[in-house]
Amino acid sequence: MSGFLATLHRRAAERCPRIVFAEGTDERTLEAIGRISALGIATPMVVVPDITHVAAVRARGGIPVIPDDSAQLTDVEDCLARWAHSRSRNEDEARADARNPLAFANALVAMGDADACIAGAVNTTADVLRWALRLIGAEGGSRSVSGAFYMVAPPGGPPWPHDVLTFSDCGVMPDPSVEQLSDIAIAAASDRVRIVGDVPVIAFLSFSTRGSAEAATVLRVRQAVALTRARRPDLWVDGELQADAALNAIVAARKAPGSAVAGKANVLIFPSLDAGNIAYKLVQQLSGATAIGPIVQGLRKPSLDLSRGATPDEIVHAAAIAALQSAP
Repeated sequence: MSGFLATLHRRAAERCPRIVFAEGTDERTLEAIGRISALGIATPMVVVPDITHVAAVRARGGIPVIPDDSAQLTDVEDCLARWAHSRSRNEDEARADARNPLAFANALVAMGDADACIAGAVNTTADVLRWALRLIGAEGGSRSVSGAFYMVAPPGGPPWPHDVLTFSDCGVMPDPSVEQLSDIAIAAASDRVRIVGDVPVIAFLSFSTRGSAEAATVLRVRQAVALTRARRPDLWVDGELQADAALNAIVAARKAPGSAVAGKANVLIFPSLDAGNIAYKLVQQLSGATAIGPIVQGLRKPSLDLSRGATPDEIVHAAAIAALQSAP
């Protein structure tokens, strides 16, 4: 395990929050819960449909939660009804969703009975995010929810400029607007402080560096940089930058002389979901880097969306991320 991952697990164990897992019948999730419990990363609360699954959860150190038998069922129903009322929807129909594991788990987080939610090994991203947005909602000041991957440098390979890089958005918004790109950057910076613990240095990426090309997409990136600087003048932000100028100090000196970010970036903001998703998968496949994510950013409280191909190791890492995201 890399030094970053070991540190991530240790820092998460210092918090040991209550994390609710919505997919308590999934074998990978159960295996991960056993490790999470053993490492002290979190106190796992595990949503299961009935008593037949209780023994398996307890054997792995988890706390089984059966919606039908839970003392919190009425509170969850009320939480759903409040959401429906705020959207002028049928409150009785909303209450009927209380036994849906995703709804129940996210409601526990919304009500403060759990600190974070994890799902997605079985459910689709659309379903996971739908319930998170309905019940937990976006963080104040943010109009966007996005996804990030934490790319951890592989051992034994050529050195990276940083042991871990933030790639965003790689999982949610296909074609972000100027405002959404700014939201993505600010959310990525906030999470980086919690999760990695260093100073975010943010590069907005493009096929152009400092006016080397002109296109509507380049203009959008420039405008997002300007907006982010106006909203958060305390952040280190620059763009538009090509990836080599963002990461390589020698290239940066030629292409972006005088930039405080070029050659030093640890947070990479991609101009589209196509670019971000392709980039993280290429880096993962060709370099052997560990890709932790997708990490949902911009929610009021953490609710993470796993890949449906997630391994137990990846679920453990996601739990550690969620633990640190839940910090005040």
